[in-house]
Amino acid sequence: MLVTWAYKPRNTLIQRLDPRARLIFTACAMLAVILVWDLRWLLAWLAFALLTYRAARLTWKETRRFWLVVLPLITFLVLITALTGRGGEEAYQTTHPLFTLAIGPWRWVISVEQVVFAAAQFARMLTLATLGLLIPFTIHPAHYGVAFRGLGLNDKFAVATDLAFRLVPSVARDFQTTLDAQRARGYELERKGAGLIRQIRNLAPLIVPVTIQAILNGEDIIDAMDLRAFGAKPRRTWLVELRYRPADYALIALGLLVLGGTLAAKAAGYGAFWVPPALLGG
Repeated sequence: MLVTWAYKPRNTLIQRLDPRARLIFTACAMLAVILVWDLRWLLAWLAFALLTYRAARLTWKETRRFWLVVLPLITFLVLITALTGRGGEEAYQTTHPLFTLAIGPWRWVISVEQVVFAAAQFARMLTLATLGLLIPFTIHPAHYGVAFRGLGLNDKFAVATDLAFRLVPSVARDFQTTLDAQRARGYELERKGAGLIRQIRNLAPLIVPVTIQAILNGEDIIDAMDLRAFGAKPRRTWLVELRYRPADYALIALGLLVLGGTLAAKAAGYGAFWVPPALLGG
């Protein structure tokens, strides 16, 4: 299953903001989330991310594929952390056994610290995924290049980043088109009784044409850029012009303030790993 996205104009407050301001704020917010391990702080960030997701008016139907890939992955990583205790060595030094989990011949002693650390890890990863999801679903595809150029990247890096953001949707569209064409010819991708190796081999009629199409599309983009003298000395002009408004400056200032405040709190000893005293019996 390929994860794809489709931009739709919704005239929301989020979409009316300058994409450069949103990228700066998102980067600051993500860095602030990465810097802390306090579950209370992470839950607050998660609530903010979910409220932003709600304000963007995204539907489950539009983002279903993203969540079906991301949620199992996050859950798997969190379970591995909870069962092995790896990853929290620097966050806590002492442990308080909570219960023993036995599955067949395997037994794991789960501590309070492991459970809280796993919850913090889940909240952190889900927050980062939600904040990152808003970018491709709510920024117009035609604004990627000009937005990155406006952030100080040169034309080559701006266009390369623009094309990178468009890569997954383009490949997903070609994959779906090829899959529909093969099914119309009677090809069965998921055959009954076929093992894992056989199912992988069945993907060959899809992977080959999709790969070739991606190469041909790349060649077309290169030819189009060469015909327009891309990379020449005169500064490149962009069809779309972005201008900051007071709300955009306020969003940038808020992002920088949040990041600066998190750094200051971190230096003062706040935001470290925290265990609810009630779970420790105190």
